[in-house]
Amino acid sequence: MADLWAAGVGFLLLIVLMGLGLHVAFVMFALSIAGAAFYLGAPIVMEYGTQNWSSTNNFVLVAVPLFVLLGELLVRGGFTDRMYRSLSDWLAPLPGGLLHSNIGASALFAAVSGSSVATAATIGTVALPAFDKRGYDQRMVLGSIAAGATLGILIPPSINMIIYGAMTNTSVGRLYAAGVLPGLVLTALFMGVIVVACRLKPALAGPPEPSAPLADKLRRLVDLAPPLVVFGFVMGSIYAGWATPTESAALGIVVSLALCAGYGRLNLRMLHESFLSTLSITAMIMLIAAAAFYLNFVIGIMGIPTLLTAFVSSLQASPGQMILILLVFYLILGCFLDALAMVVGTIPIVFPLIVALKIDPVWFGIFLVIMAELALITPPVGMNLYVVQGIRKSGSITDVIVGVLPFLFMMLLLVLLIWIWPALALWLPTRAMG
Repeated sequence: MADLWAAGVGFLLLIVLMGLGLHVAFVMFALSIAGAAFYLGAPIVMEYGTQNWSSTNNFVLVAVPLFVLLGELLVRGGFTDRMYRSLSDWLAPLPGGLLHSNIGASALFAAVSGSSVATAATIGTVALPAFDKRGYDQRMVLGSIAAGATLGILIPPSINMIIYGAMTNTSVGRLYAAGVLPGLVLTALFMGVIVVACRLKPALAGPPEPSAPLADKLRRLVDLAPPLVVFGFVMGSIYAGWATPTESAALGIVVSLALCAGYGRLNLRMLHESFLSTLSITAMIMLIAAAAFYLNFVIGIMGIPTLLTAFVSSLQASPGQMILILLVFYLILGCFLDALAMVVGTIPIVFPLIVALKIDPVWFGIFLVIMAELALITPPVGMNLYVVQGIRKSGSITDVIVGVLPFLFMMLLLVLLIWIWPALALWLPTRAMG
C-alpha cells in the first residue's frame, strides 16, 4: 500500500508540475528517475538507455513522422484552399452557410493530417478570410473552426491513437477503424448544432450565400479528390489487410507526392519546408513518448499496476462508475494540460484499471481521444483556442472560448452515445478485422 501512496504522490506531482508549465517530457523523465532511484536503486536508473531504445524502436511509432509529413505535403501542395471552396459550394445553402464548410473541411483534412493543431491552423488560415464582411457572428465562426479541428485526432489517421496503441499494446488498425463512425457522428453533431443555432437566431449566419451555377459546382468537385484519394489508399490498405498503419502512411506519402507533382506544386523548396516542419514536430512528440515509456517501465517494476488492480477489485466499482469518474477526472485535467500530455501522462496509471474492469481497450482508446479533444478546446490551456486566436490576430480570446461552448456539449453527448452504444466504436473494427 505504501507503493500505491507513493504512486499517488508522484502522479499528483506530475499533474502539478505540468500544470505549472514545465516541459512534459522533462517532468515525466525527472519523476521516473526520482522514483527509480528512491524505490528501486541505481541499476534501474541505469536501465534508461536500454528502455528508451527498446520502447522507441517500435515499428508502429515510425508512422508518426510519416503521417506528419503526409499532412505537410497536402497543406503545402495547396489542396486545402481548393477543398474548402468545393465544400462551400454544397454546404453553404444549409442553415448556417459557410459555418458548415468549416466543419466539413476540418473533417476531410482530419482524414489525412492526424493532428488537431495542424487542422486548426490550416482550416483557420483558409476559412477566416472567407468570412470577412459577410456578417457572420464572429464567435460562431471561431468556435466552429476550433471545435471542428478537434476531429483531427478522432478521424483516422491519428497520432494520438498511434501513441496510445504503442503504450498499451493495442492494435492501431483497430483503433483507426473504431474512430471512423464516432468521427462521422461528431461531424454530424457539430453541423446539427449549427443548424439549430441558426434556426433559432438567423443573424448568426448573416445573409444567405449566393449559389454557384451547377456546372461550376460539379466542375470543382474534382478538388475534393486529392484528400479522398489519399484517405482511400491509407485506410483501404489497412482494412484490406494489405498494409500495417506504418506501411499505409508510407503509401500515403507516395500518393501525395504524385498528386503534388500532378498539380505542379512539387519542388525542392516545398519539400525542404515540409521536411523541416516534420522534423520539428516529430522530435517533440518522440521526446514525450520516450519519457512516457520510461515512466511506464518504472511504474511496472514497482508493481503499481498489480496494486491498482487489487485496489479496484476491493472497491467493487462497476465499469460505468469508473468511466464516470474518469470523465470528470479528464474534464478537470484538460483545463490544465495539453491533450497529448494528458494522454501519455495518465495511461500508466489509468490503463491497469481499465484492464482490471475488463473494459475493451479499443473502446477506451476512443473515449480517451474524445477527452483529449475536449482538452484542446477547454480553457485556459486548450491549444486550439490559441491557434485560432493567433490566426485571427485581433480581438479577445473570450470570443473563441464562448464560441466553442455549444460544440463542447456535443462532444460530451458523443461520450454518452458511445457508452450507451459501444458498437458505435466497436462495430467497424469487428467487421473489418474480425
